[in-house]
Amino acid sequence: MTTSALLLIPARYGSERFPGKPLAEIAGRSMIQRVYEQCQEAVEIAKTSSLDLLTVVVTDDKRIEDHVSGFGGRVCRVDDDVSSGSERIKLAFQNFFEDRAWDFLVNVQGDEPLIEPESLVRLIKAHDKYNYDIMTMVKPQVGNLADFKDPNRVKVVYSELNGQCFYFSRAPIPHPRDQEASFEWALHIGVYSYRPTALEKFCLAKNSRLECLEKLEQLRALEIGLTLGAVEIEDELIGVDTPEDITKVEGVLSGRK
Repeated sequence: MTTSALLLIPARYGSERFPGKPLAEIAGRSMIQRVYEQCQEAVEIAKTSSLDLLTVVVTDDKRIEDHVSGFGGRVCRVDDDVSSGSERIKLAFQNFFEDRAWDFLVNVQGDEPLIEPESLVRLIKAHDKYNYDIMTMVKPQVGNLADFKDPNRVKVVYSELNGQCFYFSRAPIPHPRDQEASFEWALHIGVYSYRPTALEKFCLAKNSRLECLEKLEQLRALEIGLTLGAVEIEDELIGVDTPEDITKVEGVLSGRK
């Protein structure tokens, strides 16, 4: 049987720190085009297995819509005022794609231009293998105290046996009681694969206590009883939050060449 997954890339024009971020140029191509092309490579890789993938940019802005159409990408408009990318992709699914029985809806962050196509395929395959409501990505770390203590680096505690996620936090968890220099922890990568029913349940739920406390929406999923699983990746990722991050991404791209 063929497994189907819709790769949805939320791309909002407005941003307090970086307005117009999806259209920012990175080494000759816009950031949204680079993310789209990485997803399209995943589509091609998936053709060698029993996966059927489709890539779509979801935006609220005509400039982004025209730009994506201009480079030949598939795009849909969702102008509703929503508070998260998860809610935007849910509306896109309901408005444009609900006529097909998709197995998974994947929220691919539009500001992760270095995401590896192979990792997206691994995420979907892992979700197809395990019976979790939501599947996400983690990157194992050893030591790296600066990132471990950085509240902007989200940590996740999960089972190495089956990938089940127990908690996400901005705090340094798990706590290495014996203060070992080489202790292991996991950095959360905010790419999510949802079963359609799970995405609907998540978006219908109110903001939860822990979600509001840590400002992490995945905690809402845990609090309402949804199960989350994690797949380990080794990608060298740099999320683009400010114009200064563009230079860092271009440095990585230059090194790859």
